[in-house]
Amino acid sequence: MAYRHFEFIEKHAWMLGILTASMVSLGGLAEILPTFVEANRVKLEAGGKPYEPLRLAGRDIYVREGCYLCHSQMIRALRFETQRYGRFSTAEESVYDRPFQWGSKRTGPDLARVGGKYSDDWQRVHLTEPRAVVPQSNMPAYPWLATAEIDAAEIAARMRTLRKLGDPYTDADIAAAAKALDGRTELDALVAYLQGLGVANEPRPAEANAAATAPVARTSP
Repeated sequence: MAYRHFEFIEKHAWMLGILTASMVSLGGLAEILPTFVEANRVKLEAGGKPYEPLRLAGRDIYVREGCYLCHSQMIRALRFETQRYGRFSTAEESVYDRPFQWGSKRTGPDLARVGGKYSDDWQRVHLTEPRAVVPQSNMPAYPWLATAEIDAAEIAARMRTLRKLGDPYTDADIAAAAKALDGRTELDALVAYLQGLGVANEPRPAEANAAATAPVARTSP
C-alpha cells in the first residue's frame, strides 16, 4: 500500500511539487516563528533611552559612511571575545537600532563597547587622520566630517518617524533637537555616537538595575 502511494507521487509531478512546497514551508515556519516570538519578548533594560538628537545624527552618519562594513557591534558569549571587547551583546541593547549593527565582519575591531575607551580628542584625530594614532591602520580618513553641518530639521523629522515606530520621543524631545544640534558638526555627532556605544544602553545585572532605580536616602546635616 505504501509503495503505491510513493509510486503515485513519483508519477505525478504536481503532487511532488505540492508536497515539497508544504515541507519547505513547514521547515521555514519552524525556523522563523521562534525568532518572531523571541523578538516580542525583548525588553529594554531599566533606564534605557532612545538616541538623543546628536547621537541619532551620529548613528545615521555611521551607517551612511559604511562603518558597519568593517566594524561589527556584536560581542559573542565566548571567552576570547569577552576578554578582548567586554560583556557580550544582548538584543535589548539594539531595541532602538534600525537597522541593528550586529554582524561578523571585522576588518576593524568590534565597537559594541568602545564608548569611553578613548577620549573625544583621540576619536576626532582617528576619524580625520587614522594613521596619526594607529600607524598600521587601513581605515579611510573622513576629514570632511569636521566641517559638514547637521540638518536639525531632518533629525527632528526622523525622530517623529521613529516615534511612529515605537521610540518614546516626546514633543519636547523633538522640539529641543534644533538647540541640541546648533553649531554641531557631523564629526561631533559621530564622536558622540561612538562614545555612547556600550555605555548608554549597556545591560546590567538585575541587582544593579534595582540599585540604580532605588530612591536615594537623604541624611540630616
